[in-house]
Amino acid sequence: MEDKYSFFAMMARMKYIERWALMRNSNTENISEHSLEVAMLGHGLAIIAKEQCGREVDENLVALMGLYHDANEIITGDLPTPVKYYDEDIKDAYKRVEHVASLTLLNKLPRYMQKYYKPLLFPEADKEYYWKLVKAADKLSALIKCKEELNAGNPEFKTAYESTMAFLEKMQMEEVNIFLRDFLPSYDKTLDELQL
Repeated sequence: MEDKYSFFAMMARMKYIERWALMRNSNTENISEHSLEVAMLGHGLAIIAKEQCGREVDENLVALMGLYHDANEIITGDLPTPVKYYDEDIKDAYKRVEHVASLTLLNKLPRYMQKYYKPLLFPEADKEYYWKLVKAADKLSALIKCKEELNAGNPEFKTAYESTMAFLEKMQMEEVNIFLRDFLPSYDKTLDELQL
């Protein structure tokens, strides 16, 4: 049987790419799990933006963008943040690598489907705010991971928590501040406490 299009088989491999490779983890996390969380958080941030901040935004599109935001890591792997952002040369080179990886994934779809996935794999100028929401959701997911590790007694994530929180504060997004105020404290509760 001829192999025609491998896009979805490639997406299925997201579960094999582990995050936080340089850190001692109490619980491992892969990019499949992370992407689902980013999609849910991005969707929530978009609704907060719409309902509390008066922004016009398609929350469903933000969720889809979050779902695919790290898809190119199937090819590149998850490069740790300290390496990825070490300096401008490395940052620019890695952006080019990500672009090629995303193009490779896009070409694993039939032509009639590519137009639907291109906006999910490549940031477009007219969707800058949407990508900012996805970036915020990505950072919130990292913050939550750090919080979970710290709550499990793993101090390895203390500095990562602090730097991620500083990044989120520097974004100066009202919708993020609302999430931090109204939703983040629940992550310190046990399952029994959450059900009360």
